[in-house]
Amino acid sequence: MGEINEGLERALRTRPLPASVSARLGFLLRTENGSTKKLAAVLGVSQRTVQRWVTSGPGRRQPGPVRAQVIEEVVRARWQPRIRERLRADAEARGFSLHTRARFGFTSAVGSSDDPRRRLITQRLSGAVARELFAARDAGAGEAQQMVILARSLGHAYFRDGGGRAHGLQVAFSDVEFADFTIG
Repeated sequence: MGEINEGLERALRTRPLPASVSARLGFLLRTENGSTKKLAAVLGVSQRTVQRWVTSGPGRRQPGPVRAQVIEEVVRARWQPRIRERLRADAEARGFSLHTRARFGFTSAVGSSDDPRRRLITQRLSGAVARELFAARDAGAGEAQQMVILARSLGHAYFRDGGGRAHGLQVAFSDVEFADFTIG
């Protein structure tokens, strides 16, 4: 998962994910109404394996790193679904703020300083950008395509001041150190 996807995920959560594997398994077991059989089907393991993972005791077996990653992904997908929907709808209706540090370069008229350099930028972006970004993410777009969307919108809102200056300036956005989104 890239920096942009991670930033979007952080923005769509109001509470952190359960930290330990046992807490994550407890959460998943509650979502399946305590059925180890249903949880086993979701995780792609046997019911007995899930039973060994959730039983308390000194000889308790823990999932391996690959299974722990699968458990984390399932928890991420199921964590706070109504809050995620509400925050996404709010971002698509009213926009969001992007706070990022990345390398920005330009292609523009001859004689301009177009060398890429790191910048720390905080910019409010419209709901249309949020809709496009979420739609691309839902369609399975990678980090590169999401960077193109953000570069185009930052170019318009930040560098071209909403279309008031620097006409024809094209922005290149790369080497993202972090991307934090604030919805609301």
